Amino acid sequence: MILAKVYIQPKTTVKDPQGNTIKSGLQDLGFTDVEKVNMGKYLEIKLNTQNKKLASEQIKKMCDQMLTNPLIEDYNFVIEKI
Repeated sequence: MILAKVYIQPKTTVKDPQGNTIKSGLQDLGFTDVEKVNMGKYLEIKLNTQNKKLASEQIKKMCDQMLTNPLIEDYNFVIEKI
């Protein structure tokens, strides 16, 4: 079995209102050293295969076709055998 850990973040050229809201809230609570917060998504996807190359290809297709919006989001992922 394969576990894919997928990390999705807003592109650096896109405004991140959720991250800015969290940053402001943290600063209001006294965490004045917080300079920037990026709000993203994290997914874990289990695949019933032992083939890491095939799993990587499938996860890339999933991200490109459904899991991300390529206009405003970037992604990366890690593949692990479990």
